[in-house]
Amino acid sequence: MTVSQQVEEKIRQAFDPLHLEVINESAMHNVPKGSESHFKLIIISEKFLGKSLLERHRLVNETLSTLLKEKIHALSMQTFTSEEWNKKEGKTLASPPCSKKV
Repeated sequence: MTVSQQVEEKIRQAFDPLHLEVINESAMHNVPKGSESHFKLIIISEKFLGKSLLERHRLVNETLSTLLKEKIHALSMQTFTSEEWNKKEGKTLASPPCSKKV
């Protein structure tokens, strides 16, 4: 199972998301081709109701703790309830460009 698949499985089990995107952004970084080390998550879940942004991120980090220790170098996430997601009209922030060694 790929790291992307492991992330997706763990997030689905923990958060029962209404929408989930697991985006491998490793190619934007100075890593070998085919790497799975840099990820962006977009998670829409009612489990985030009443939770601050920091609490949401802690929950996700806790859910992925083993992968973060062993396989994932960088993780960015955008966490929303369905109401927040609807207000944003499904628009998220783009990842900034990474400075690669050339």
